[in-house]
Amino acid sequence: MSELVLEYGPAGLMLVSFLAATLLPFSSEVALLTAVAAGIPASQALIWASAGNVTACVVNYGLGYYFRVKTYRKIRRSRWGYKAIQLWQKYGVWTLFLNFLPLIGDPITIAAGLGKFNFWIFLGLVIILRVGRYMLLLNLV
Repeated sequence: MSELVLEYGPAGLMLVSFLAATLLPFSSEVALLTAVAAGIPASQALIWASAGNVTACVVNYGLGYYFRVKTYRKIRRSRWGYKAIQLWQKYGVWTLFLNFLPLIGDPITIAAGLGKFNFWIFLGLVIILRVGRYMLLLNLV
């Protein structure tokens, strides 16, 4: 996936970050660091990676919200999806504070849609936590 970032720059970073926030096994963090190493300014890389990642979270939420029955059946078959549903059923909104974590975070965004959680609060938490994760990563390197 890093090839997309190197070949298409910011647009490639946004695409990889989008795909990484679905149930596909990509790393948006690696893509972000690749973009910065390739010469994309950190602030610009932060914006593109965040836009792709947050947009995918909104799509995940929509899948859970609008296609509830089919999505529930599909996500509960996945190990991390099943764990996300269990966490959501047990802790509700507090589970959203884990949405930035690898593996479990993306299924949590689907579970929020399944639970028909308030979209605007969902979006605020996703933006704060996803962008915050990237900011922390960029400050560590």
